[in-house]
Parts: sequence; structure tokens; C-alpha cells
Amino acid sequence: MSAEESASARIAAEDEVAGICQALIRIDTSNFGGNEGPGERSAAEYVAGLISEVGLETTLLESSPGRANVVARMEGADKSLPALIVHGHLDVVPAFKDEWSVDPFGAEIKDGMIWGRGAVDMKDMDAMILSVLREMQRDGIRPRRDLIFAFFADEEAGGDYGARWMVETHPELFEGASEAISEVGGFSATIDGKRAYLLQTAEKGIAWLKLTAAGRAGHGSQINDANAVTRLAAAVSRIGEHDWPISYTDTTRAFLEGVSSMTGIEFTDDNPEVLLNELGNVARFVGATLQNTSNPTALSAGYKHNVIPGGAEALIDVRTLPGQHEEVIAKLRELAGPDVHLTSVHQDRALEVPFAGNLVDQMVAALGREDPEAVVLPYMLSGGTDNKSLSRLGITGYGFAPLRLPEELDFTGMFHGVDERVPVDSLKFGTRVLRDLLTTY
Repeated sequence: MSAEESASARIAAEDEVAGICQALIRIDTSNFGGNEGPGERSAAEYVAGLISEVGLETTLLESSPGRANVVARMEGADKSLPALIVHGHLDVVPAFKDEWSVDPFGAEIKDGMIWGRGAVDMKDMDAMILSVLREMQRDGIRPRRDLIFAFFADEEAGGDYGARWMVETHPELFEGASEAISEVGGFSATIDGKRAYLLQTAEKGIAWLKLTAAGRAGHGSQINDANAVTRLAAAVSRIGEHDWPISYTDTTRAFLEGVSSMTGIEFTDDNPEVLLNELGNVARFVGATLQNTSNPTALSAGYKHNVIPGGAEALIDVRTLPGQHEEVIAKLRELAGPDVHLTSVHQDRALEVPFAGNLVDQMVAALGREDPEAVVLPYMLSGGTDNKSLSRLGITGYGFAPLRLPEELDFTGMFHGVDERVPVDSLKFGTRVLRDLLTTY
């Protein structure tokens, strides 16, 4: 081994995680939906290059030109143990420079944080995964079980070109896996002056729906009792203003009971707001998991001021609690009314898995070794992840992208938000925790 190679072998994961995160952010992988955007190919090639550089074989697959996915398997010592999938996505939601205080694809380090689109969702976790993988491979550390590292396209638009496509067309790449970890869990929140890490054990289902109203086209000056815009507007208003009842799952109940224990505030079924008030910035993130939601997000109708159109459309983003999908859709059809047709654009399942078992115990222990006084609580994600697609193969997924965050940082508010950023120290902390987990589990 040359002197240069020897020096390279001693690079710790936490020493290169920030640089990898910056490099990923600088590759624009904006996903506008409908297979629109620059795609993930450049980022996938960068990822594959980092993995190949340390001697691990990669598979790069395109579902469509430019929509690229990368998978690599690190063999474990005990073939009797099921494999663990460690995955992230390479696409990001769009960002518009005039709305940001910095270049959203500049990956500038300012105030000890990396700023840019994907810093939170989820090129930070991608960088942690890659830096730990590279350190393990360089140092010849063999995990106990096979580790399957996957970097998917298209998570932000439902995974049709990413995880879902990979599961449907290349399930053999995930053979032998029973569990997975990915984004939006393991980050810290300050509750009553104490630090708690929120480990994601559930996520709501997704139903992206289209409302279509038909009517009688005509001149804008005439009386029209079959106005498609009026019919649609009424349906959208009923759906958007519907007050869905509070409903607790095992996960949300366990979370609120944990907050009750930390704060000393009694939890009863009719007082969740009292406990949510103790969560600060995280309250919005968690509050949406206590009920189903149906939010109108887009409207389309007409082409001229004095022409009543014959049709109008709206898009509705619906998020459903585990086990409640069918009854929610039935209620939405009722709210839409007889003159408005409801169709599905994209649907995916809700997930809920136990806050128990060997993997959960190991995640909790890995956090505890870095932050001994912290509490770990299960929680439900109001959005969705690629764990939904992997669940089609019977794989149990958790959200575990460990980050110790400063109390004042509105971390959850930056998902899909403006001026997205992640502290460099948080990345280093997460890298140490992830390395601990992957080398011991």
C-alpha cells in the first residue's frame, strides 16, 4: 500500500460526510412530477463512483432516460441473518432561487450549516450512508448481515421511476432482506427542556385525487345553473374544510404517552393539543398524524373571462391513517357530491410497524451511546417514504436518519421549505450513530 493509499484508508466517515452532502446538493435533481426535470442520472453516477472507488460493486439501472437508481450489496459474516436495506432517494422537490436567501443548489456552508435543496430531504442522509459505507469498506469492516445500499429516483413523485419500479422489475436485488431504514426519523426534538429522538415506525397512506366537474358551457353574461366552476368550487370547499375526527393509532398513542411521561402532563384521548403545545416546531409535523387530511392543492378551469367552461378540475392531496383508507375515500365521494367525479392519480399504503424488536433495540442503543440522557419515542410520519414500495416485498421499514439538532432550528419546517439547511455537527453525529448501528446489528 502506498503512503497515499494508507492515508486514504484512515479517513473517518464523519470527516467526509459534509463534502459528500455538498456535492450531492450541487447536482440539481429537481423532480417536477410526470417525469419532468433533469433526472437523477448525474447524482447516481456520482454515488456509484464513490461506492466503486472503495471496491464495492454497484448496479445502476434507469427506469426511463435519466431516471437512475443505484444498488450495492455488502456481504455480511452470517448468512443465516436476513439482510438490512439502507436506502435514500436522490431527487428533490423544486427550488426557486428568488425565494431563497442563498443559491438553493450552491451548498454553501454558513453559520455552521450546509444550505441547499436536499440538505434535509434527503441528501444529508444519502451522505451519511455513503460516508459510512466507504469507511467500512476501506477499513475492511464486515457487517454481521448483508447490507443492501439503495439510492432511488423519483421518491418525491411517488416512486414510479424509482423504488416502486425497482421492486416491480428487479426484486432480486433485495433478496433476503426483511427490514429497511431510511429518512425522516431519528432526529431530535426538545420537549420540556429534554432531548427526545423521534424514531419513525409509521407513515400515513397517500391518495392523490382529481376532482372533475362537468357543466354547460356558455357566455359569461348568461344565467347558468350548470356552471362547472361553481360545482367544482363547492366540492373543493366542502373537502378542504371538512373536520376529520381525531383518531389514535398504536404509534401516535405511544408517542403522546411518551410526551406525557417527559412533561408530567396527563394524556387523555380528548386533550392532545395540551401535549402538542409542548413540542414546539415539531407540533405541526406530529399534529397531522392524529387525523386524516384532505388538502386541495391545484385548480384548473376556463380560458377566457367571458366564457363559462364546460369542465373544471382540482387536485386533492389526501393522507390517510392506517386501516382507514376505504372509509376516507367513501367520505370524499360523499363530500364531492353527485356532480363532481373523483378519480385516483396515485395511491399508496399506510404503514405501521412495532416499536419493538432487535433492530429497534439496536437503533435506540446506538443513539444512547452518543447521547446517553436522551429519550427515544416512536412517531408517525404524515408524509410517505420509499418504505411503502419495499413493503410490497414484505420488508419492514423504519425512518432512521439520526441527527442531534439545536433546539432553535425549525428542522421539520424545512422539508420542502425555503432555505433548507442542516448543521454540519448534526451530520457528523448522525454518521457516528449510523456507523455504530451498521457495524453491530
